[in-house]
Amino acid sequence: MQETKKTQSPMAWVLGQTGDHGGQYVLSVVLAIIGVAFSLAPYFVVIGIVQGLMDGVKDFSFYLSRCLIMAALWLGRVLFHALSTTSSHKATFAVLGEIRKRCMEKLTRMPLGTVLEQSSGALKNTLIERIDSIETTLAHIVPEFTANLLIPVIILIYIFTVDWRMGLASLATVPLGMFCYVFMMAGSAKFYQHTVTATKALNDTAVEYIGGIQVIKVFGKTKSSYERFVHDAYEAASSFIDWMRASIIPFTFAMVIMPATMVSVLPIGGLLVKNGSLSPQDFVTVIILSVGVITPIITMMSYSDDFRTMGTIFGEVRAILDAPEMTRPAEGAAPAANDLELKDVRFAYQEKEVLHGISMHIPEGSFVALVGPSGSGKSTIARLIASLWDVSDGSISLGGTDIRQIPQEAYADKIAFVSQDNYLFNMTVRENIRIGRPSSTDAEVEEAARQSGCHDFILGLEKGYDTLVGSSGGHLSGGERQRISIARAMLKAAPIVILDEATAYTDPENEAVIQRSVSKLTEGKTLIVIAHRLSTVMDADKIYVIKDGQIDDAGSHEELLRHHGLYEKMWNAHMEVKDNG
Repeated sequence: MQETKKTQSPMAWVLGQTGDHGGQYVLSVVLAIIGVAFSLAPYFVVIGIVQGLMDGVKDFSFYLSRCLIMAALWLGRVLFHALSTTSSHKATFAVLGEIRKRCMEKLTRMPLGTVLEQSSGALKNTLIERIDSIETTLAHIVPEFTANLLIPVIILIYIFTVDWRMGLASLATVPLGMFCYVFMMAGSAKFYQHTVTATKALNDTAVEYIGGIQVIKVFGKTKSSYERFVHDAYEAASSFIDWMRASIIPFTFAMVIMPATMVSVLPIGGLLVKNGSLSPQDFVTVIILSVGVITPIITMMSYSDDFRTMGTIFGEVRAILDAPEMTRPAEGAAPAANDLELKDVRFAYQEKEVLHGISMHIPEGSFVALVGPSGSGKSTIARLIASLWDVSDGSISLGGTDIRQIPQEAYADKIAFVSQDNYLFNMTVRENIRIGRPSSTDAEVEEAARQSGCHDFILGLEKGYDTLVGSSGGHLSGGERQRISIARAMLKAAPIVILDEATAYTDPENEAVIQRSVSKLTEGKTLIVIAHRLSTVMDADKIYVIKDGQIDDAGSHEELLRHHGLYEKMWNAHMEVKDNG
């Protein structure tokens, strides 16, 4: 199966995405063929007019009727082209919406680390611009290229039936035109990849510049940061200019030579008429039809850029859709018991192992703390327990069942995760809290806010609960965002609560408020806390001291102090800072 994905051509892949809309594309192709046929039919009418002139027909109605027929044929061409593009665009925008939904759903099934490896600018570029770029292929290339390829082939076959020598003459410019076309395409992959890289760099710089504008202003880095943005913008523009500069000459020759059928048709046909082996009527027929072939050929060649970029565009989208994901069963239920067991858990991030055989038992309803130096692996353990990543080796079980055997949604219902950088969406305060339980009423949302100690400050906002929090919650302080995150977790009412530095953004006064909120949130539940402020976890049933991805020590606060190990040093340092403060 994997091999099929690797060898599948870009066009085959994109056609495979049409799903239930395949019938609309078939209809679009048929309508496009009819439309192109209508556009070529007037040339046959012209042939009749010219032959009438050659035969000396002087009846005005003869010519008027044929002019009216050509007008009707042209209107038919416009009508069928419109119907074709309507059908293809209707299907295409539905397909693009489905592809984008599949990509977004795929991100939720991918390990968190895999998603975080990609910059937000690059992901945005793929999910928006790249998927939008598929529109040209599906809505235009599929029906129009197919039709414009088929009709010239039919015309050329007809010319060969008139005179095989004139058929060859009509194709005389094709080899040289194709040579120019192939020459143009030769380095296109390298040039296009350069534009992709440069554009991604520009997107990343723009996102970083906007996201860090406060730091840029505070530290006076406006000039240097803007210079970097200008540099990346120049590189992105130059990548396209360089590509066009390298392509313009062979592209121009291809566009000029390929459709130049008259260069060979006129002299060869003239010689054949002169020696009597070709009738003047047939010569006129070939001339007119050769001219008619030019427009479809130019239309096909106009899609050359789209063919050059197709592999890269679809490759980026496929990289998301085909990425490894966390395997979970689609159906089933989570165990009733809520005790957690980690057995010899190992985890590697970007091929570097950061956890080395972690084993711990977290009984249902217990209060467990993870402490240790920064970078020791505490947050990684929490994220593994929350099923944001999969273990590289070992296992994590809930109620005796490996969490990889539990449906993702069912397991997620068991976990309330509050980190130091919980994300708030650019929605109202009320809707951000309601994410914890979408079916909750306004009264339940406000009760959760009261219990988490943020009801009063919410009422003090411009529109209270209906205040928009801004992008990433930027209109609120760090402490306010944290308390809203706790309210969201409280509303979820999950039996297992993970707090990763839940008081990181709070001052001592607000920390007391949050601690009371946490006490209400975790009453009767399994609580896992990661904390630097050891005074907040000294009442834990068990404290695990993590160092360099391993458990350095474990026990209650008093037991760890008696061990005179790393915990005691951390506690003494904490108390010294607290006393000095």
